[in-house]
Amino acid sequence: MTDSLKDVNEQIGKTRSDKSGKYLTFKLGPEAYGLEILKVREIIGLMSITAVPRTPDYIRGVINLRGKVIPVVDLRTKFSMESKENTDETCIIVVDIGDVEMGIIVDAVSEVLEIGSGDVEDVPTFGNGVNTDFILGMGKVGEKVIILLDISKVLGKEGTLDVLALSESKEA
Repeated sequence: MTDSLKDVNEQIGKTRSDKSGKYLTFKLGPEAYGLEILKVREIIGLMSITAVPRTPDYIRGVINLRGKVIPVVDLRTKFSMESKENTDETCIIVVDIGDVEMGIIVDAVSEVLEIGSGDVEDVPTFGNGVNTDFILGMGKVGEKVIILLDISKVLGKEGTLDVLALSESKEA
């Protein structure tokens, strides 16, 4: 194998190993998703959410979590999934995105899994016009596939954080 091929293979190995680690897994409908555990602040039960006018439908509103106001996003709506009644398992995962805390509503939290680098595959190509930038990779656990999310990209740039900043500037 030539040196340049070795370099490429090493880079691929590094890319995959960067995606290995502990993930909090949760359900949205029948599908399993994972978040890097280091981005998870805490998991709380569903509580009273105050609606905020003039925000997109996926922004459910804000909650008061121990004196701190935190925006809450309905991940089902954000992902254009069909609405579902809340259950006893519906909960809010509070995540850290840089210096911002946000809550995401999910159907149920499953478990924390250690996913090795050999068990994370790159996102398959779905063709032109399909944006998968918010997916870190596909985790293989037994026979299941877990969609590993880059929560910063789901909620960050050109996502919820920009929308919230935009609505705040319109109010001023």
